[in-house]
Amino acid sequence: MTINWQKEVEDRKEALLEDLKDLLRINSEREDDKMTADAPFGPGPKAALKHMLAYGERDGFAVKNVDNYAGHIDYGEGDETLGVFGHMDVVPAGDGWDTDPYEPVIKDGKIYARGSSDDKGPTMAAYYGLKIIKDLGLPLSKKIRFVIGSDEESGWADMDYYFQHEEAPDFGFSPDAEFPIINGEKGNVTLYAEFGGSSEGEDELVSFHSGLRVNMVPGTAEAAILVKDTVTIAEMKEHFEAFVEKHPIEGTFVSDENAVAITVIGKGAHGASPQSGINAATFLATFLNDYSFGSAAKEFIHTAAFIHEDFYGEKLDVAHEDEKMGRLTMNAGLFKFEKDVQDGNMISLNFRYPKGTTADQLEEGVRAVIGTAGVKIIQDDRNQEPHYVPVDDPLVATLLSVYEDHTGEKGAEKVIGGGTYGRLLKRGVAYGAMFPGYTDTMHQANEFMELDDLFRAAAIYADAMYRLAK
Repeated sequence: MTINWQKEVEDRKEALLEDLKDLLRINSEREDDKMTADAPFGPGPKAALKHMLAYGERDGFAVKNVDNYAGHIDYGEGDETLGVFGHMDVVPAGDGWDTDPYEPVIKDGKIYARGSSDDKGPTMAAYYGLKIIKDLGLPLSKKIRFVIGSDEESGWADMDYYFQHEEAPDFGFSPDAEFPIINGEKGNVTLYAEFGGSSEGEDELVSFHSGLRVNMVPGTAEAAILVKDTVTIAEMKEHFEAFVEKHPIEGTFVSDENAVAITVIGKGAHGASPQSGINAATFLATFLNDYSFGSAAKEFIHTAAFIHEDFYGEKLDVAHEDEKMGRLTMNAGLFKFEKDVQDGNMISLNFRYPKGTTADQLEEGVRAVIGTAGVKIIQDDRNQEPHYVPVDDPLVATLLSVYEDHTGEKGAEKVIGGGTYGRLLKRGVAYGAMFPGYTDTMHQANEFMELDDLFRAAAIYADAMYRLAK
């Protein structure tokens, strides 16, 4: 039986696009202050999860919502289960958008919205792949379970809860990365440098804030300062304007008597590739490092300036490289300092590390370099170790074969720093939906997905699921 998967997608592309638009209109950012027992990650992730599961009900699938943490859409029967993992939560939209991030806009063959490429667009492409298999009544020897999460961008508490109540599929993939395939993912752990709130000195740091998530390069940073000499304020402003002129940033400097407010604008990016962004916080700290802050404020600014552009952990003396998995990367994502507040002042250091080192070794190394009596180094309790599925595994071989058949291009294995639900399974990988040469806008302003890529991915997903489960 020969199936023209591209034609099947073409027949459904308008419906796919309308379903995706409705999903993108839901602001599904996690909101901790609005969490309830019924909405464990806030109202947005719950609404998006229920909306996605409602598509499954509409189309006649067996559907289960697991207490608004996660859910699944089932098709077929068999002793083995193929799992496909997508997620409905998104990182905060942040600033710098040309359009409303939650009102999808189609322009120049692209759909713009938060979640369009990470991960609502790819999830919808994969869902329509499953829908095509069901619509055609294709016989399967395995069950396909499409699992929908709602906390992938934060702590994966959705999957922790889900697997406490549901069995894990035997093998599978997540449409949340790149083609041809991602069969290896670096380890992922976050360390926090914690500071006190004292701020004595010739200049006084009142506050410093930057960042939205540990896995995002902060695109903006703000600091409030008290300067005791108004002449110094004029000099500081001149110094700042020269600093901005010299570096790839923008900024504002506002003063009122002895109070100064400084804002720096850089460029956000995915925390797995910190070198592709412009970290506004470390640039601001580098500027402020020339001034005379005291005690905890001095330690905070000095530390933030010290790690400026330390993308590979070289200054922190934890650099490491593996032949297959590549180099360790480090993203400084969250910065908070409030004068006279003793708890909560911190800088987050998110590491994506290859085989050959461990989270504990990273913690030990960082503590040796920047840990002092006034700076505590704390390891987050969630550590994901490096993950790899061999290229000769039948799952990997089949997915590469499907990619090659649809594109005419040779497929090859790849390891990334980003973490996907593919690593939830021992035999789990990430598979699309971004094609080689794509423009990466994940976790950035003006996120988009190419419509041609969206539809081409849907055809690949349909064929891949059928070959794996027939």
